[in-house]
Amino acid sequence: MLTVILALLSVVCAGVPILSFLGLLWWMDRYDREPIWLLLLVFAWGAIGAVVLSLVGNTIALLPLTWALGATAAMHTGTVLIAPLVEEPTKAMVLPLVLRSRHFDNATDGFVYGAAAGLGFGMTENFLYFVGGAVEGDVATWVATVIIRTFFSAMMHATASSVVGALLGWAMFRGWFARLAAGVLGLGLAMTIHGIWNGLITADQLLGTSGLLFAADLMLFPVELLIIFAAFQLCLWDEHRTIRDELQIEAQQGTLPAEHVAILASYLRRLRKGWLPRSVNQRAYVRTATTLAFRRAQVRAAKGARRAGYQADIDRLRAELRGLQSAA
Repeated sequence: MLTVILALLSVVCAGVPILSFLGLLWWMDRYDREPIWLLLLVFAWGAIGAVVLSLVGNTIALLPLTWALGATAAMHTGTVLIAPLVEEPTKAMVLPLVLRSRHFDNATDGFVYGAAAGLGFGMTENFLYFVGGAVEGDVATWVATVIIRTFFSAMMHATASSVVGALLGWAMFRGWFARLAAGVLGLGLAMTIHGIWNGLITADQLLGTSGLLFAADLMLFPVELLIIFAAFQLCLWDEHRTIRDELQIEAQQGTLPAEHVAILASYLRRLRKGWLPRSVNQRAYVRTATTLAFRRAQVRAAKGARRAGYQADIDRLRAELRGLQSAA
């Protein structure tokens, strides 16, 4: 009976916190939130596609290691080296596809989509570990596993994948070489974050340091997470700057009133009522102006058909913005 109860609780504990983190992640993308359907697709890739590919990849990679080193040594080597090398690329495989979407604009979007893939992966991995603990029937161990894997392991997966997404988003309009370099650097950093986390846990077990290295791991990861959060805030600041600078030019051309520029560039001020006539759809106005600013920044770096598509978007968005104002 206890095993059944813990197994049912495993479903709740694996899903509810991670989905809450996903919702918080979506909310933090203040200026131009991503479509929920696309975010959920990326999350689903991490939860299903990336997990299946990782299980296959890890299994194949461990076979020769087991033959050469023995089961125990292969397990430790797989945890520290093979898992990061296999799992980080599988989580990131969806990002180049999302990169081609018109909803993907910059490094902030890369952060969000990368973290979503990592959260999906972490949710499924957590569920497997939680159920494994439920089968053993040790409540104290199960509770500790839930806490550590929810707030550390799953967040490690999200953090590592967010780095890949952010660098790909930064390089999106900087040419193929920049995208290639960003992908390689991002995966390298993601594997390093993953490898350090797994490595310290494994070293604690092998060296018998009575949990000291594991404790160091628990203290080190929040520092890494804080650095990534600071980078995310810098990306948001860059969005603010882009909106302000690009819409200033549009205001000079008469597309929108000059006094709206500072309001649209501020997340809090754009939410307030009263700066637009009641007859103007404020949500549509804010969304259209924000997208116009991003397309203006993107069209300068785009080439070929994509450049033409962005220019067409700019012309359409200008017309929409003027149309919304004419409703006043």
